[in-house]
Amino acid sequence: MNVRKVNYKESDCPREFSISLRETGFSVLDNHPIDISLIETVYAEWADFFHSDIKNNYLFTEKRQDGYFPFRTENAKGTSLKDLKEFFHVYEWGRFPLELTNATLELQSQLIELTSTLLEWIQDETPDEVTKLFSIPLPKMIEKSTTNLLRIIHYPPLDGNEEKGAIRGAAHEDINLITLLVSGTQPGLQVQDVNGVWHDVSCDPGSIAVNTGDMLQMASEGYYPSTTHQIINPGGNIKNESRYSMPLFLHPWDEVQLSKQYTARQYLDERLKEIGLKN
Repeated sequence: MNVRKVNYKESDCPREFSISLRETGFSVLDNHPIDISLIETVYAEWADFFHSDIKNNYLFTEKRQDGYFPFRTENAKGTSLKDLKEFFHVYEWGRFPLELTNATLELQSQLIELTSTLLEWIQDETPDEVTKLFSIPLPKMIEKSTTNLLRIIHYPPLDGNEEKGAIRGAAHEDINLITLLVSGTQPGLQVQDVNGVWHDVSCDPGSIAVNTGDMLQMASEGYYPSTTHQIINPGGNIKNESRYSMPLFLHPWDEVQLSKQYTARQYLDERLKEIGLKN
């Protein structure tokens, strides 16, 4: 599986990036503009947060979907087993821990700015017969969005009492247009090829993994595949210790028409019910 690692500063990066998304649903950016020291600061602050009882002051509500989601809250579509993780949803309008600095919000801003560039690349590198399928150009889909989500995830060490078959992040596809994932603090991310074989994705601190979500797959009528991926449990070269990751899920504004059947909001609500976050 040829998930391309592309140099953000090279002139052919837009083309190589888009080809990788087309062929595999994933690409990895090197030499990106995100401040690596800022990423490290954010991880350190959230490690302290998840290991304190303060997190329970920010419990999520089903309606708003912002705040803290306790351990074993979410399941992958099609399975009843809960993922072995806890997480916090950071929206630009949502609740944010008073105990943390603004480093997370600065990182969120930098990532959203980067996504605008990436959507322009995808739009420009996509054949005309596919872009004609988009109800509006991809960069415009996010201009009024209030659902862009930075999810801070903590995967605690395993204690041996886990349900049989439960893993940190069961096999799934993302809901949104594209996902930006700054490197996690441990290995564990795998993507699946068309033959069902799993492949490890780089955990290089200087890289960002980008993948296609279901909404872009739908809007492009399958031209860009939403690839199945998972987070595996400790073992082998993965130590049994806390793992942290921070995906930014890029969403269109609610009324964007993804297909004849779905607006962005209709599809998001359907999927939130499937993964156990909404009734």
